[in-house]
Amino acid sequence: MVPYKKCRQIILYHRTTCQFQYLSLSHADGYSGYSNYSNMWQNLAKIPIKHPLAFGVGVSTVKTSASDLLVQTVVEQRQLDQIDWKRNAAFATFGCFYLGGVQYAIYVPLFGRLFPNAANFASKPIREKMKDVKGVAALCGQVFLDQFVHHPFLYFPVFYATREVVMAEKPDLVRCMSTYKENMKEDLTALWKVWVPSTFVNFAFMPMWARIPWVAGTSLLWTCILSAMRGGDVMHSEEIEAPFPVGTTLTMIKESLDDIFASPVDLDKNLSHICISGAGPDRIGYVAMMARAVADSGGNVTHSKMIRLGQEFTTLMHVSIEPEKQQQLIKSLRDNKDLKPMNIRASALKRRQTGSYKDSVVGFKIHVVGADRPGMLARIAELIASRNMSIEDVTTEIRRGRGSRRDFVITADVVTAEKMDQHHLDSLVADFELLKKELNLSVVDIRISHMSQEVQ
Repeated sequence: MVPYKKCRQIILYHRTTCQFQYLSLSHADGYSGYSNYSNMWQNLAKIPIKHPLAFGVGVSTVKTSASDLLVQTVVEQRQLDQIDWKRNAAFATFGCFYLGGVQYAIYVPLFGRLFPNAANFASKPIREKMKDVKGVAALCGQVFLDQFVHHPFLYFPVFYATREVVMAEKPDLVRCMSTYKENMKEDLTALWKVWVPSTFVNFAFMPMWARIPWVAGTSLLWTCILSAMRGGDVMHSEEIEAPFPVGTTLTMIKESLDDIFASPVDLDKNLSHICISGAGPDRIGYVAMMARAVADSGGNVTHSKMIRLGQEFTTLMHVSIEPEKQQQLIKSLRDNKDLKPMNIRASALKRRQTGSYKDSVVGFKIHVVGADRPGMLARIAELIASRNMSIEDVTTEIRRGRGSRRDFVITADVVTAEKMDQHHLDSLVADFELLKKELNLSVVDIRISHMSQEVQ
């Protein structure tokens, strides 16, 4: 359709029908406005194509800054006046120069020369792609170089070094690279499970100018998913900061899915089983004392429910133990003077035939998973009590997921009346890191929830 001006009319010539259409001045003005609006969007749409490097740099910079803000506000639960803008600027700089610049140089000029038909292959319909053997081979070659050369030997080391400099109080690049080397196998396996399929889609369908925006969008989506699932997770904020999956973050996803496939475990017929219950005035340390008494007597806490109801602390605990040690356990619980206020009761189970306290200002949800062994609850409860933190609700269970391993799972709601600044949080996380190694735990999650605006 071609417009021609004629006096107070505009003549539109339709090339397909070879007919003329006459518009009055009023209609012509409307057409002119529409044309200008359409041209504006057409010009905007051409910017990424005309300036792919600048567009990629801009998108990567904004995306990296947004991801860090998401982690700081949602995962670390910082208020706006607590945002670390220096850290945010450092990550934005990394996004600008590496993700937008270096990565563009690899994906577009370098791969464009190594694989001259890459752009032409990406523009073909799927049917033609399937017939293009050389194009498919070139696609696989690009994915291989990106995922098995670029990421392990350049991208990962640069990002880990940047994160160490930005987030560590005393950066140690040697330690950082040593940690990366130790986690390399697990991290790369996690990366490939997500990014290999994404990279195939990117190189197979995206035009050259859209490769960097695709990577930035996928990375931001990954951060959004983790932030939504792990809000308040002070244990893994550094891992969530990464724009790619690593072993830890993939384990978080798997752990959530394990809850769907997990099944309860019945009582072991070769052991004696005791139901231990009690209720008394609430005080810090009850859970630790009871769990320690069970562990020292050779018992194993499996399923339990402990909760504070008003001023009373109530516990209901299932313990499995060797038959000859059953009476010793019951006696140790009843003779424990510190547990007298709890009025401990113990009864045998059979297999089924078919004070004054300050207001709490910070809450934690602690989730721990590890191979079942006696004493796990005792150690964790002792650590919590040693930090002067009160267990409000704790649930434990033995479960069997897709594998054959029996896992012991602890989920505890913990509160404290003490203000928790970043130093206290780092100290708490360090203690649980040591405990994770001691008990060989597979999952340790700590999520924080502020109960007062006064908390730093």
